[in-house]
Amino acid sequence: MVPAATSPSKVVLIESHGGRCHFVQNSSQVYAEAERIARESGGHYLDQFTNAERATDWRGYNNIAESIHAQMRDEKHPIPDWIVVGAGTGGTSATIGRYIRYRRHATRLCVVDSENSAFFPAYAEDRDDIVMPTSSRIEGIGRPRVEPSFLPGVVDRMVSVPDAASSAAARHVSAVLGRRVGPSTGTNLWGVFGLLAEMVADGRRVRWPRRLPTVAIATPTPTSATVGSAPRGLIPADPPRRWSNSNGHAPGADAPVVRCLAVWLVDGPVR
Repeated sequence: MVPAATSPSKVVLIESHGGRCHFVQNSSQVYAEAERIARESGGHYLDQFTNAERATDWRGYNNIAESIHAQMRDEKHPIPDWIVVGAGTGGTSATIGRYIRYRRHATRLCVVDSENSAFFPAYAEDRDDIVMPTSSRIEGIGRPRVEPSFLPGVVDRMVSVPDAASSAAARHVSAVLGRRVGPSTGTNLWGVFGLLAEMVADGRRVRWPRRLPTVAIATPTPTSATVGSAPRGLIPADPPRRWSNSNGHAPGADAPVVRCLAVWLVDGPVR
């Protein structure tokens, strides 16, 4: 069950594994349509949006939160100040946020969100009934409703990232690293470097990647196909420069996110 705007390369990938795509015009229609098809065909509706936060034991071995901390165990700064992730089903942020609190780490969780997604306004307004009229343009993150797996109580900050900024960051990182990443990775990096800019402004030494891990995807298909042409008409050459906090406002003056991103990618970690 996929929105009609799903990239053709992703559809081809699904079909290559024997799947069949059923298209809906708006992503908000996937739930009822999936239930209808399952009922009429005698099938079973695999509701990932409800079950994502409980499908993995967030206290146990080998979940994504435990893996992040295990990978950083031998670093000079093994406990990160922040972990930055996007929100799709909400399951990843729920697992990481719960694990941080279960282990009593000082780490805080920042969730980045795309335009046309219900998560950020729901978090800012402390509501769970927000429904968006259009779909997110950043594949893999952003939902038209507040999914049951999204747990705002374990989130310390949310950042609303302009889609043009997500695309621009993905294009630049792809060019510098020589590995194509999707716009959702750009969304994560926009949030990461907003936090880095705050830390630099506060006079703190920033030691990448010991303090600010994020979850990034580097893959040739299918989402990277959207980077070269920008998601559905976006022009990412000059993205908005303001960085929004959980209240929807920039923290004081325009945070130098683009400059901070460019400096790190070209010259190494900001010192």
